[in-house]
Amino acid sequence: MAGGSGTVRQVFDDLVRFETILWNRVDEELQREADLSLGGLNALLVIEATPRCRVQDVARALAITVGGTSQAVDRLEKAGLVERTSHPTDRRSSVLALTGAGSAALRRAGPVFDRALERMLARPLGDERLATLAAALHDLRGSAT
Repeated sequence: MAGGSGTVRQVFDDLVRFETILWNRVDEELQREADLSLGGLNALLVIEATPRCRVQDVARALAITVGGTSQAVDRLEKAGLVERTSHPTDRRSSVLALTGAGSAALRRAGPVFDRALERMLARPLGDERLATLAAALHDLRGSAT
């Protein structure tokens, strides 16, 4: 086994624990400073970037279930951040779009998100190590699908 089981287990433990810490801290800052959860921000970013976005598109982009995504979109719609319209060619689907309030939420949350990522990822690692980590995670994510 490459790296030995102890090393691989330590990498797993460090990666999972750091992800939890990172998620919780960024989520806390976003909620406090921008009144938006990290899960909500992630969904809004996908909706903004995806033409004719559907719930399935958000689920695929975030690697979460369609059911969980549908519930998250329901919450965003109830909060007035997202609107659903009928899909022009698929009667079983809706197209998701940001409302004006959703766009404003992204504008508020973006700088908070960027500051947190800078503090928790970019600064501790520096440019070269961050680029190495980014490439490694990209490769791992690609091999897992």
